[in-house]
Amino acid sequence: MEFAKNVWKLLVGIKDGLSLLFLLLFFALLFAILTARPNPASVKDGALLVDLDGYIVEEKAPIDPFSVLLSGEAPTGEHDVQDLVHALDTAAEDDRVKAVVLDMRTFLGAGAVHLREVGAALDRVRAADKPVLAYGMAYSDDGLRLAAHASEVWLDPLGGAMIAGPGGKRLYYGDLLDKLGVNARVFKVGTYKSAVEPYLGNSMSEPARENARELYGELWSEWQASVKKARPKIDIERVAQTPAEWVASANGDIAKAAVAAGMVDKLGSWTAFGERVAEIAGKDKGDSKPGSFAHTDLATWLADNPFDDSGDAIGVVTIAGEIVDGDAGPGTAGGDRIADLLDDALNDNLKGLVVRVDSPGGSVLASEAIREAILRHKAQGIPVAVSMANVAASGGYWVSTPADRIFAEPETITGSIGIFAVLPTFEKLASKVGVSADGVSTTPLSGQPDFVGGFNPETEQILQASIENGYDRFLGIVAKSRGKTPAQIDAIGQGRVWDGGTARQNGLVDQFGDLDDALAWVAGKAGLEDDAYHARFLGSESSEYQTLLRQLVGGGDAKARGGDLFAMTAQREAQTPSRIAQDLQKIIETPGMRAYCLACPEPSGAVRNRPNARNGDWLNVLVRLFGD
Repeated sequence: MEFAKNVWKLLVGIKDGLSLLFLLLFFALLFAILTARPNPASVKDGALLVDLDGYIVEEKAPIDPFSVLLSGEAPTGEHDVQDLVHALDTAAEDDRVKAVVLDMRTFLGAGAVHLREVGAALDRVRAADKPVLAYGMAYSDDGLRLAAHASEVWLDPLGGAMIAGPGGKRLYYGDLLDKLGVNARVFKVGTYKSAVEPYLGNSMSEPARENARELYGELWSEWQASVKKARPKIDIERVAQTPAEWVASANGDIAKAAVAAGMVDKLGSWTAFGERVAEIAGKDKGDSKPGSFAHTDLATWLADNPFDDSGDAIGVVTIAGEIVDGDAGPGTAGGDRIADLLDDALNDNLKGLVVRVDSPGGSVLASEAIREAILRHKAQGIPVAVSMANVAASGGYWVSTPADRIFAEPETITGSIGIFAVLPTFEKLASKVGVSADGVSTTPLSGQPDFVGGFNPETEQILQASIENGYDRFLGIVAKSRGKTPAQIDAIGQGRVWDGGTARQNGLVDQFGDLDDALAWVAGKAGLEDDAYHARFLGSESSEYQTLLRQLVGGGDAKARGGDLFAMTAQREAQTPSRIAQDLQKIIETPGMRAYCLACPEPSGAVRNRPNARNGDWLNVLVRLFGD
């Protein structure tokens, strides 16, 4: 009896302890939520501090709290480009803001169009007679292009700056797959559809090399022109073409070499930089630490300056990231999710629709689902425009075809009109390990596709015919949209990738312009006055949970991801294993017909969550049916 009493006391004690623990955790979480929530009342007279930790993106991906817990690391930061531009434009007009400060110590990059848009907003701040001060540890191409718009560019004395230019090498797995006994069966249409080349050989084909050389040449010219215009004193030629000689001229001190080349203005610590900002914006009365200055952070500023919602609504749907089947996203363009967003808005009395595209494409089936949903809006008689951001290629162009007018920027990457599929078979590997396939067939398709024994000629012909039919459909959709013949589109198709300037010349794009230009065009077609409309971003209502979660975990050890040029190099090298895994996953998944641009840069941002799988297109269904 005494033993039972002791056990009961122990259980009660455990229960009370757990109750107390959960109560403490509850109040700790409540305190964290209350302190993490941006408070508009805390806006100060001083500087607007924009901490560019991570990437600038078109659409932020949701944070998975379980992944954060398992990894033990804060997720890579993401900043919505529309938020940044809005914050800078409102700061330019607000007397409380004396200066804008860019903390670029952990800036990881952005697409060329996003850099153009944020840079233009920084120019508007300076035009309002407000200085822009940037501070970095290691400036690369993206960071330099953005910092060039600042009135003062600071660099840590132990840091550096380099210009690499667009381009580089990608990995090819043809020899590896051959050694492993894997036969990558490629079905494609398009001389320039280079997305399949990494699985076929060990080098780039001449057509792909020609296309890449022209594309990167145009992008490089645009980068130089943009930076030179914003920062005339920079010596791009010396830094980019003779980098070793340039560094040697400063005895290996890359920071001093950056000053000599006009890339940065001053060298100094973060504390010295803060003291300089305090001369302009004032000291922080609540913080006595050296280098502190009066400031308002970006989240607080945005909370105090919400987007205008007066007047009639023009819908904006964002298609960002790879286009996939299912409900994936934001940050990944799940076809079902985006189609549902569009359908839900059919009865919202929208005066027009702007489709904002920042995608290298992906699933043909998902691209078509999105296109059909856009057409349902167009059937209501409202004007529809497309605003292309960094990339709108392959499936990204497919979803752009319903537009009455297509806007792009000179650095936009578009085109890549072509279709492919890759299916691996393992007859070579099976033979190496002593496995063979045999059986009885009643028709040419019995047991096909056979991934161990290999495909027979009939299966090969059927699959290739389906790809060719898909390409013909792609040509027809584009031709009808652009008022051309399929033959004319084929001449600029074949998987070839174009920069925005050339795409405007060949008719794939109508005019240069950003999202605001597209909205203004739609408003004009809808008969709305300049101040009588606002953009309604469909599906952009970020949950309070996600907002707070990002505030709570977004800081983490962010500054630990910064560093000098060696650290920057190491961070890029660390991405190689994940890039290999993604490349091999593309061949293993057998995702069906693909309208994807592998020659295009990956969308800026952290690694996205894997998309939700769905049945896929008929090619994928065919493979599974035959395989059962």
